[in-house]
This record gives sequence, structure tokens and C-alpha cells, in this order.
Amino acid sequence: MKDISSLSARLIQLGIFAIAITAWFVIGRTGAIAPLFVPPIDAVSQATIVLVQTGAFWSSVRVTLMTIAEAYAIAVMLGILGGYAVTRSRFLTDVLEPLVSGLFAIPITLFFPLFILGFGIGAESKVAYGAAYGFFPIALNTIAGFAGVDMRFLNAARAMGFSAAGTFRHVLLPAAFPVVFTGLRIGFFICFASVLGGETISSLAGVGRSIALAAELMEPARMYAWIAAVVAVALLLNKMISLIESRMRGYGGNGN
Repeated sequence: MKDISSLSARLIQLGIFAIAITAWFVIGRTGAIAPLFVPPIDAVSQATIVLVQTGAFWSSVRVTLMTIAEAYAIAVMLGILGGYAVTRSRFLTDVLEPLVSGLFAIPITLFFPLFILGFGIGAESKVAYGAAYGFFPIALNTIAGFAGVDMRFLNAARAMGFSAAGTFRHVLLPAAFPVVFTGLRIGFFICFASVLGGETISSLAGVGRSIALAAELMEPARMYAWIAAVVAVALLLNKMISLIESRMRGYGGNGN
């Protein structure tokens, strides 16, 4: 039954994709929408083939991926360490969790000019921006995950003589892991989107800058080619993270 449901979901997804591609093809052929806004799919395909054969493409991709990796690493380190430290005190949890939630509700994009002023228009400002934005979901889910562990489990571990490290390894981490991992996943894609958005607004290099440049030069086919590359990478990363999550949830669930 589960296999049938999964197959049905895949077929529906493929159907939606096929409809979108067909609609794009028809729009391009009929000119229902100006090519400046929706270029023909064959023009975008040709632009993509030409683009991936250039050194500029791979250079931009490398800059963006390195920026995302640095921003995410900082967000993970600060988010998990900070979130876990907060949960060591019920008082700190009650005080800081609503405060972090409230700050996360504020669009950090409003403060992007401050990142530019502080770090310049190079990759450093995008690293800081992505790390700051990605920190919040990671920290919040870490707080929720560890603070939500049933006290009966902790009391039982103490009664059995578990050390602090043993309690963390065998009780806290397996119980909190699903929620923490959800924060890690959300934080990653927020970093991904933040870095690309920051590059589009103000940057010297990177995929976002290349998309903005193509738009400024009125090259819609080239712009869509860059966007198609971003979508392909995002889908690939999402699939990889889903596979990792399924494996790690099994780890978290059995505590081995």
C-alpha cells in the first residue's frame, strides 16, 4: 500500500512537471507572453548548454557554493551550541526562546545594508548574512528539541547511573534529534536562499550576481539558464538531504 502511494505521488509530480514544460513550450511558440519575460524553452536550453561550457559558469558556482558552505557551517555551530546551552536552564529557555522567535519574525533582509557596510560587497557580507539568517531556525529547533525531552527519561538515566556524556549520547540526542535535524534542514535552505539573494542585490561574483547581470543586460534566455541551474542544484540538494534525513532519523530513533 505504501509503495502504491509513493508511486502515485511520483506520477503526480511528473505530471505537474510535464504540464509546466508543455505550457512553457506553448507560450514560447505562440508568443502569448513577451519573450523578454518568458523566453522560448529551446532558447533557454541552448543558452544553458553554452553557459555550462564556460569557465565563468563554474567560477560563479564555486564562489556561491563556498559562500553557502561557510555561512551554513557558522549557523550550525552557533545555532546548535547556543540552543543547547539555553536548554540547560529552564529559566533561560523561558526568557530567550520567545526572544529568539521574535527576532526571527523580523525580516533580516531589512538589515542587509548593514552587512554590506560592515563586511563590504564581497563574499564576506553574504557569509555573515546567510549565517545570521540560518542561525535562527537551527537555534529554535535545537531549543525545542532538547527542551522537549521527557524528564522521566532523564530521571531514569540518572537512576541507572548514566554520566552527563552518557545521558546526552543515549537519551537527549536520540530524543531531540528529529526536531534538531528539521532545524538543520530549514537552516540550510535559508542559507542557500539568503546567499543567492544577497549576491543578486549586491555582489562582485557568484551565481546571484550572474543572474542580476543577465537581467540588467536584457538577456532573458541567459538569465533563465542561470535560474535553471539554481533550481537543478536546489532539487539535487533537497534529495540528498532527504536521503540523509531518512538514514539519520533511523539512527536517532534507535539510539545506536
